Amino acid sequence: METIDIEADALRDWLESGRPVTVLDIRPAVQREEWSIPGSVPVDAMAAMRPAGLKITPGQPVVAVCAQGKSSMLAVKALREQGIDARSLKGGMQAWSLMWNLAVVDLPGSRARIIQVRRTGKGCLSYIVASGGNAMVVDAAVDPEVYVRIAKDQGLTITHVVDTHIHADHLSRSRALAERSRAEVLLPEQDRVTYPFRALHDSELLTLGDVEIQTLHTPGHTMESACYLVDGRALLTGDTLFPGAVGRPDLAASAEQARKRAHLLYATLQKIAKLSPELWILPCHTSEPIPFDGKPCGARLSEVLRTVEMLSAGEGPFVETLLSKIPETPANHLEIVRRNERGELPDGDPTTLEAGANRCAIS
Repeated sequence: METIDIEADALRDWLESGRPVTVLDIRPAVQREEWSIPGSVPVDAMAAMRPAGLKITPGQPVVAVCAQGKSSMLAVKALREQGIDARSLKGGMQAWSLMWNLAVVDLPGSRARIIQVRRTGKGCLSYIVASGGNAMVVDAAVDPEVYVRIAKDQGLTITHVVDTHIHADHLSRSRALAERSRAEVLLPEQDRVTYPFRALHDSELLTLGDVEIQTLHTPGHTMESACYLVDGRALLTGDTLFPGAVGRPDLAASAEQARKRAHLLYATLQKIAKLSPELWILPCHTSEPIPFDGKPCGARLSEVLRTVEMLSAGEGPFVETLLSKIPETPANHLEIVRRNERGELPDGDPTTLEAGANRCAIS
């Protein structure tokens, strides 16, 4: 029997290779607005059942997408009855949330290489920092085997696995990756995590191959948050600073704690603002679907300072503006935090816990 669905991995390969395909997103508009597959065409579910009105390139395959791969099956059957080569994305957007692509961050004159591993279905950004044949993985957010495979293809040995903070909107794969690659786990100095790790202190220098990576304690989003300055050229900022936003201070915190964190975040951002304007700001999340374009998600510090208006405000206005813009909390964030503190991944599919877009930024 001919299959009428397609695995998320296969669609990822199609998009990465540039194979022509029309992706029809038949979910309700409110779901599409939260997250979508780059380049997908929004279509009402009932309209997808009437293919005569759809703009479909003749001879080009069509992939229909819904939340979990059920409604899309009905659309695909209708499309196939009209002779259209259509398939349903198996598992829907829930399955797609684990997909990823890569971009290389250009650091002219540096002996460091940075590969941005982008979880395109969720907006998580992690990094492989490499020098002298060694690699450090920062904020691992996809299957550990992905990093192992990339490292092998690049001729690298993963020696360190690092997080910028205790994440609240996705499950950290760092402990699992460290065990898989026999690497050392490094975390910002704190007392939250209950599994073994080596603490990184403020201003501490870590040597990786031919380059130095400096830890900067940057409290605000969380109390333990740290940024990592790579060879003086790039700053891995976690959820502290984004190209167009700053981190939220309220997750897993009381109102009083959130206000305290907001004041700390102001001081942190003022410290970052004094660094080189040419510095690459590379966060661990983005709130936009990530295309398969090979262009890193990030910006020069000078551009960030121009874009994020809150950074030019005084401390009082900054704090009040920040607290007045707190978005909805990520689904299951307390359970995710507890699991990340223990370094535990759930049995089976993790996407149920991680459902939904990232909500760690405030612009």
